[in-house]
Amino acid sequence: MIKVGIIGGSGYTAGELLRLLVHHPEVDLDFVFSTTNAGVPVSKQHVDLLGDITLSFTDTINPNVDVLFLCLGHGRSKAFLETNTFSETTKIIDLGNDFRLESDHKFQNKDFIYGLPELQKDKIMSAQYIANPGCFATAIQLGLLPLAFSGKLIDTVHVNATTGSTGAGVMPGGTTHFSWRDNNFSSYKVFTHQHLDEIHQSIKQLQTSFESPIFFIPNRGNFSKGIYATMYTRYDGSEEEAKELYTSFYKDAKFTVISDQEIYLKQVVNTNKCIIHITKKDGMLLITSVIDNLIKGASGQAIHNMNLMFGLEEKIGLELKASAF
Repeated sequence: MIKVGIIGGSGYTAGELLRLLVHHPEVDLDFVFSTTNAGVPVSKQHVDLLGDITLSFTDTINPNVDVLFLCLGHGRSKAFLETNTFSETTKIIDLGNDFRLESDHKFQNKDFIYGLPELQKDKIMSAQYIANPGCFATAIQLGLLPLAFSGKLIDTVHVNATTGSTGAGVMPGGTTHFSWRDNNFSSYKVFTHQHLDEIHQSIKQLQTSFESPIFFIPNRGNFSKGIYATMYTRYDGSEEEAKELYTSFYKDAKFTVISDQEIYLKQVVNTNKCIIHITKKDGMLLITSVIDNLIKGASGQAIHNMNLMFGLEEKIGLELKASAF
């Protein structure tokens, strides 16, 4: 059994991670660290886990766990690792953004690998430290990587993507409370979203010649979970060639699939899937990509990475049913 520790256990991401781990047949959940909830039963914070988990939050750590998940706010993982030491054999998966970029992946004696399985599965399998991708970055990269792999990104890429309210975290704010979010829609961080850097990084990894801009408009949607992303760019080949390109690129992917029909969000909510649809019109290729922001875009992808790191079957603990209705 893989002994697991979680740091920062009270947020949406950690809650989703716990829901998956308590049913993972190869996992022994050792501790859930939270300084603000120490001594409180985990099921009191994550009430749907009542009857599934008897652990309470703790403010002490076991430095000898097999794998550690960091579910801290962005920018806080480095500070935590500077003041807490773990076994030389402990694997670490950071769900924040501290180590995603090449300029940040080396920290202390640790070398973090960018954890997008569809991009670098082999590196993940031999890694000890993983930087889990961002949610928008996951949906957008999976929509663009097949084009980059074949050198077919030849012009500006336009992206419009909408995320559910859980993407903003568990702490209430001016744009997350019900009265503001309900029956509402808005954009934010237009052309400047922090996930653009990791998207560019992955595309350049596959197509070094790509120098065109990516114009990204992120939106807040009136729903709880999921990301619906549309991307369009000039494409010289036929629609059939593009579909074959995408099908070939993802032929061995366990969770990313290409749909011949138009897609919608409920196909992926509560799953670790990414579903992609492609169509071409007037010389422009339109790629639609849908994921669950908390599972494929965060906790599910982190467990997928853990499965790869420990040589487990990739889908174990992640064979989930979508919210079809």
